Amino acid sequence: MLKDQILKFYGQLSLDENKLPAKVRVMNPYQNQEAEVDRLLHEFYGKYYSDTRPRGLILGINPGRLGAGQTGIPFTDSPSLRDACEISTSIETRETSSEFVYKMIEAYGGPDLFYQDWFIGAACPLGFLHFNEKGNWINWNYYDEEALFLAVKDFMIEQLRCQIELCGNPKSAVVWGTGKNMKYLTKLNKEAKLFESLIPLEHPRYIMQYKRKALDEYLQKFLGQLKPEPRD
Repeated sequence: MLKDQILKFYGQLSLDENKLPAKVRVMNPYQNQEAEVDRLLHEFYGKYYSDTRPRGLILGINPGRLGAGQTGIPFTDSPSLRDACEISTSIETRETSSEFVYKMIEAYGGPDLFYQDWFIGAACPLGFLHFNEKGNWINWNYYDEEALFLAVKDFMIEQLRCQIELCGNPKSAVVWGTGKNMKYLTKLNKEAKLFESLIPLEHPRYIMQYKRKALDEYLQKFLGQLKPEPRD
């Protein structure tokens, strides 16, 4: 079953912080995780991936501390789990990207239809925190510091290959993030020859922060790119 492969993938994720730049640490919700995160992973992937169908691959950036950094599930916060997926949780976290993604999933036909067609992964499936000048640990993307990208590049290529295999070896991937995420994934793809093509779409967080007035237009754009041909 695909769910077992996905759970194995997340369970093996590990990254040595000693190889990272100063003031950067790994955010890994999959190791030493709370029982609630483990339960959510098993329930979510058991609900939507208990089959052997191939999936299209969507690549976000890396987990953020208010979304997948808490739940373990990309672009899925507490309200999305409860309201859209009908999965209860004691975790309380809200993330703006998740709001857009689940509006799009609803317009797609709901989680059952969407997740039987797509797997949402990440360019780097582990997240990062940076200790800033104010003395706070903040979200840090893999590309926010060139030294960090170089430190995790080989890890990213390895995990991208794992995600490609999980999805049945698709020849293309949809990239959420038309700026730096697309730029760096294009660089990795040129080096490692992972995909025949990369398809850029705006990052959901960017849409919700800067383009909310055009929300309906972006929903239609995403659906136009992600919606499969009508089923028989």
